[in-house]
Amino acid sequence: MKAKTITEKTNLHPRNLDRFGYNFEQLIEKSPELQHFVSINEHNIETIDFSNPDAVKSLNKALLLSHYDIQNWDIPANYLCPPIPGRADYIHYIADLLASSNNGIIPEGENVQGLDIGVGANCIYPIIGNSAYGWSFVGTDIDLKAIENCSAIIEDNPKLIDAISLQQQTESRFIFKNIITPEDKFTFTICNPPFHASQDEATKSTVRKINNLESRSAESKVTKPVLNFGGHNAELWCEGGELGFVTQMIYESAKYPMQCLWFTTLVSKKENLSSLYKTLNKVSAVEIKTIDMAQGQKTSRIVAWTFLSEAQQKAWKFE
Repeated sequence: MKAKTITEKTNLHPRNLDRFGYNFEQLIEKSPELQHFVSINEHNIETIDFSNPDAVKSLNKALLLSHYDIQNWDIPANYLCPPIPGRADYIHYIADLLASSNNGIIPEGENVQGLDIGVGANCIYPIIGNSAYGWSFVGTDIDLKAIENCSAIIEDNPKLIDAISLQQQTESRFIFKNIITPEDKFTFTICNPPFHASQDEATKSTVRKINNLESRSAESKVTKPVLNFGGHNAELWCEGGELGFVTQMIYESAKYPMQCLWFTTLVSKKENLSSLYKTLNKVSAVEIKTIDMAQGQKTSRIVAWTFLSEAQQKAWKFE
């Protein structure tokens, strides 16, 4: 019996290349190893087991090769293996945000420079942003091993060498300090902040996520996370959790008001929004935007803010 094709995923951005689901035939043609992980589920739809880290990594490799012509992409064990469609959505919404400051036209090319806070070992946001819009990036992380892995990905894909530079944040309590120099001008910042406030909270969440993905029966519930499914410590949790991290980011951003057009971050917990808005008002952000986006089974949002007036936004040089 032939598997059904998936209907349009209307919760994804209109420009998302996976809006009509994964074309496994095409993906397997590009990356034959994916074949081992694809099966037909009870709804007669081709899929993979998203609780299996090897399957998710194989799917990512195939998507990056098929959509973005990225060769030899890999991440070390225990590092976050992000869902490509959700990451692509963030990039596309950033493009729309920039267009709002550019007479409705999405600015493209290397002069549009993004700062990725917490680039991780996967380098996903810079890869997609460069491939989709030709943007250049600085990727930062406190984790040297993550930076080294990104460097290996860039070296394996020569088209990225001039487009993405990397910098380790040597002081974990800071976000923009040590990174933004007086000469720097960034068109936008992007961040998927650590979600949890402790290792224990992160572990419980990962276990819950796996059980939800697999719709397990009570007897077969997982009690420990799969070893390389959940992500590395710095990627998942920090003191103060998401609220603490983003609050620090907002206070630091106020020290570089003219050096970035739009500061942005994902905010997963809706209950954090009111506190963050108060902080943004406290630092006199001129404009604040909240962009809703769906990521897999959960709804998230991008919070964006600028210290530039409308006239200053219009005067920003994109070329």
